[in-house]
Amino acid sequence: MIIDRSLNYGRNHVREFLQLSVPFKTVVDFGAGLGSDLDIARELNASAELYAVELYKPYIDHLLSRHIRVIENNIERDEIYLPTESTNVVIANQILEHTKELFWIFHEMSRILTVNGYLIIGVPNLASLHNRLLLFAGKHPTSIKANSAHIRGFTKEDLLYFIEECFPGGYKLEAFRGSNFYPFPSFIARQLASIIPNMAWGIFFLFKKQKHYKNEFVEYPIKHQLETNFYLG
Repeated sequence: MIIDRSLNYGRNHVREFLQLSVPFKTVVDFGAGLGSDLDIARELNASAELYAVELYKPYIDHLLSRHIRVIENNIERDEIYLPTESTNVVIANQILEHTKELFWIFHEMSRILTVNGYLIIGVPNLASLHNRLLLFAGKHPTSIKANSAHIRGFTKEDLLYFIEECFPGGYKLEAFRGSNFYPFPSFIARQLASIIPNMAWGIFFLFKKQKHYKNEFVEYPIKHQLETNFYLG
């Protein structure tokens, strides 16, 4: 079977979520890559201020050629130079699985996001059907192999738990979608991901910020004495 890996990025869901976020004035994409998600935001609002948080030089050059503002920051250590509660939409699509410093990243995303602003997240699904079958057969899940760039695994249940535990009442889940469905070709994968998104290759979340953020994410590891050397600012 031919797998269409372009579905992994869930661009149709990002478009849907951005449409639900209209009107927006400012969009910030953490780990923007080539800026495909910001291009969608521009299609929906040509006057929106678009910011890409990116460090990879070829991507930076491409983003600048597309007239997208670039913030050359390490999302795992640097403070985004935007003011607190200045951003209407924050996107983190296929980036969180590459990072260790989840508490710092969510701290910065929550700091710059306005109350009633939207957070769009897309991550590979550790609980996808194909990963479940691999584990059942005693094989390692493909989404978090030791020799890959992915260092974190996510499921719907655990990501919701993480956010609510760290920032109680801070976000409300507005929409949840799945994208791609291994090992099926695209016309079957789209249907299966729509019917049973919790078993799709990728999972996509639209959150709405409910209240002012007061450093809850970076305070959580300290309060709970987590025995990992997380960067907390």
